[in-house]
Amino acid sequence: MSRPGIEDCIRDSLEQYFRDLDGSEPHSVHAMIVDAVEKPMLEVVMRHADGNQSKAADWLGINRNTLRRKLLDHKLIS
Repeated sequence: MSRPGIEDCIRDSLEQYFRDLDGSEPHSVHAMIVDAVEKPMLEVVMRHADGNQSKAADWLGINRNTLRRKLLDHKLIS
C-alpha cells in the first residue's frame, strides 16, 4: 500500500476545513494554505541543507534573496 502524498494530505485537510465551516463562507484560502505550509517547508529544507541558504534556495527554485526574506518573515533567522 502506498503512502499518501503531500497533495493528498492537503486535499484531505481542505475538505475537512470546508466541512468545519458548516456552510459559512471561506475567506483567503490561498493565503491560509501558503502560510500553513511555507514555514515548515523552509524549516525542513534549511535543516536538510545544513543551514546553507544558497543550497536551500536552489532546491526550492527561488532566489537566495527571496529565501532570506522568507526566513526573516517567518522569524527563522534574525
